[in-house]
Amino acid sequence: MKTVLFILLVIVLSACSTQQKIESTVENIITRPDQINTQLEFNLTPGKHHNNPSFAVWVEDLEGNYIETLYVTQYFATGVYGHGELEKGKWKNEPGNVRRPATLPYWSHKRNIKAPDGLYAPSPETAVPDALTGATPKSGFNLKTGSKVTGEKMFRVLFEVNQPWDSNDFWTNDRYPDNFDYKTSLQPALVYAVTVSESNAGKTLYLNPIGHSHPWGENGELFTDLTTITTAREVFGKITVTVQ
Repeated sequence: MKTVLFILLVIVLSACSTQQKIESTVENIITRPDQINTQLEFNLTPGKHHNNPSFAVWVEDLEGNYIETLYVTQYFATGVYGHGELEKGKWKNEPGNVRRPATLPYWSHKRNIKAPDGLYAPSPETAVPDALTGATPKSGFNLKTGSKVTGEKMFRVLFEVNQPWDSNDFWTNDRYPDNFDYKTSLQPALVYAVTVSESNAGKTLYLNPIGHSHPWGENGELFTDLTTITTAREVFGKITVTVQ
């Protein structure tokens, strides 16, 4: 009995140690937009369903007009993935152009740059500048960046995240059986936002979910009903921005 209890104690302590190690592994990322009038620092804590998501961070005015992108994960930002696609569902073991309109459709349509194939998802021809991209962080990270918006103006900071093949009881693989783009996402991308004002200088603000994107990226509509979204809410446990 004592031996069994000792083994269980070792397992619990090992799990706690592993979890603490994951939580303490924080990457620091810096992006450099063309002009910075307001410095912003984001902190993202991974949730229990974090597994190599794609995401974008950008700024809008209070009317919802796109101003600028601050960060996009590299594969989606360039349209070139580590494993290229020969045709839908068939892959080659080398980098190549992959089209994934369901990944970050709300940001893509806000950016409003159409690729040669008619999609708003970035392609090699319409890629996001390298200064605003980076590899997907494996765990938590800090993003140091800034906006050209001056401190006297109120603006909104938005964050869209998508974890591929993230199903639940509602967003199943056979919900839209003939739609390949839907199947690359399943639960649609989740959009977070917070409004920033001059009075927020030095304060840490929390970004909260405001809706989800179109399930296969057909348009840039935001759907505010989140009752069917489950594990997608737990890709990140906490998203904050501090205004300098």
